[in-house]
Amino acid sequence: MQKAIIILSVFLITFAVSAQESSEKENDYLSKVQTLDSTIETLYSVISGEKGEARNWDLMRFLFKPDAKLIPSGKDQAGVTQVRYMSPDDYIKSSGSWLIENGFFEKEIHRKVNTFGNITQVFSTYESFNSESDTKPFMRGINSIQLLNDGKRWWIINIYWMQESKENPIPKKYLPKQK
Repeated sequence: MQKAIIILSVFLITFAVSAQESSEKENDYLSKVQTLDSTIETLYSVISGEKGEARNWDLMRFLFKPDAKLIPSGKDQAGVTQVRYMSPDDYIKSSGSWLIENGFFEKEIHRKVNTFGNITQVFSTYESFNSESDTKPFMRGINSIQLLNDGKRWWIINIYWMQESKENPIPKKYLPKQK
């Protein structure tokens, strides 16, 4: 009986410590989704890092409302434009190791925002680099990000994106103004 009480006590203490750590992490993460700007900045920062640098996938998952989708678009080998629907976990499984093995930084260079009530649509133009020290991007494109503010925080509902190509350059209205 005494052995069972000791095992139960250890379990309860472990559970309490784990719950406290989880609550502290969630409070830290909540600070990253209080504004539209902080949510978008966190999105870009969580996938970015030097070669060999781990990403915070728990924080990435925290950005998204359950059932949210990441939707890349592009042409298949036959030249037909297609889309692929992924959950945040699907994205992490399909791209996570590549990001770490190659280094990847996605930087927002321009943003157009439309809001109605609690919903917001952001057209976020990006440039992609293998290292933060790179000066020339290897890719550019536009992330169409749909978000919801539930009164407590911002949630990403979907990210739908397309890379720039020779046939489809980014329109000037979605690029920074030239000085």
